[in-house]
Order: sequence, then structure tokens, then C-alpha cells
Amino acid sequence: MNIVTSDCEKNIRLLVEGRVDTNTSPLLQQAILNAFQKNNNLVIDFLNVQYISSAGLRALLIGQKTAASKKGSMKLVNVSGMVQEVLDLSGFSSILRIE
Repeated sequence: MNIVTSDCEKNIRLLVEGRVDTNTSPLLQQAILNAFQKNNNLVIDFLNVQYISSAGLRALLIGQKTAASKKGSMKLVNVSGMVQEVLDLSGFSSILRIE
């Protein structure tokens, strides 16, 4: 997995590429937490993510809880059909902001 971080004026944008699984989810979690240290608003671009495991969902949940505690926001964009299905089946689509 590869994560490219862009610092925009209004938010931090993480472009995630590859599989988000048990091996790579700690990298995503750390990138999310690092982004929230710089800005209270985060956009996570899943354009090139075709798979997410329960470990990846946990990283997103930690991000959402961090956003709430900082009175900020976190949203997912460009979510593929397969990843969206996992989010829907797990109930995460009702917890996360997805555009």
C-alpha cells in the first residue's frame, strides 16, 4: 500500500493506493492520526483501493472517532464498488461520510 499526503488549505488529503489489510492498516491508521495533528479536516481518497479488511475498517473507525473528538471531519471519496459493498455490509457506510 502507498499513501500520498497533500496539505491543502482547508484539509489534508490522503491518496491511498493498494490493499488495506492486516499488514497495511497500521500505515493507514498512522497516516490518519498524523493528518489530524496538522488539520482537523481530512479527505481520504480510495480511488486506487480495491480491497479493505476488518483491520482497515478499524483504522477508519479510529479516524472517525478522532475527527469527532477534534470537532473536525473525515470523509472518504472515490470509493470503488467492492469497497463500498464492504462498508455497507459492515454498517460503516452509516458511520462514515462517503462521497
